[in-house]
Amino acid sequence: MILYPAIDLKDGQCVRLLRGAMDKATVFNPDPADQARRFAGAGAQWIHVVDLDGAFAGRPANFLAVKNILAVAKKANFLVQLGGGIRDRGMIYNWLEQGVTRIVLGTAAVKNPDLVKEACREFPGRIVLGIDSHSGKVAVEGWAETTDMTALDLARRFADAGAAAIVYTDIERDGALEGVNVEATSELAGAVSIDVIASGGIASLDDIAALKSAGIPGAILGRSLYDGRVDLASALALAGR
Repeated sequence: MILYPAIDLKDGQCVRLLRGAMDKATVFNPDPADQARRFAGAGAQWIHVVDLDGAFAGRPANFLAVKNILAVAKKANFLVQLGGGIRDRGMIYNWLEQGVTRIVLGTAAVKNPDLVKEACREFPGRIVLGIDSHSGKVAVEGWAETTDMTALDLARRFADAGAAAIVYTDIERDGALEGVNVEATSELAGAVSIDVIASGGIASLDDIAALKSAGIPGAILGRSLYDGRVDLASALALAGR
């Protein structure tokens, strides 16, 4: 099981939101590159980066912060998975060229599915489908807009597209430290052959153990790391990577 410590970027700083609300952002480190260095020092092989401002604006906004993280990644030898505001082929190519290993496409999957399918073909193994769920319905545009589509319906639409993975986020649990939604994550994982990465609500090592027991191959850790509820080195040892 692969663990992905998360760095969420707002105004160039490392923050965590509560259930996706931008007005409820807590700054945990003003230097995202330093945070990346800390995660790498604990043994992280991957870091999940989200440009929150970009997700709301519809275009990348935290260029410098991401580039600084990539510079650390090159020296510390970890991989970066990036999402937030990436809505066209040019930006996908640009970030991959600059050293991002995988791009997460969420809003684009709903509003421009052809782009996602074409990107999966052009960049095999490097495109991740982001599915953010609010009460079972897919949310887009930085979670500011909820669609009528279910998470399962969206996943099935891309079942044969060749995505490297799906990041499934339960918005109602994100940042709330109320425990991960193992049932919904497992249901999604059982509906498609794509690897599913769980996101939202992980509050303890028990949550990681539950996901691992359910056969979920990846999980994103956020606030629980920053609050000190979960020690990253211990979590990595439990996950096995």
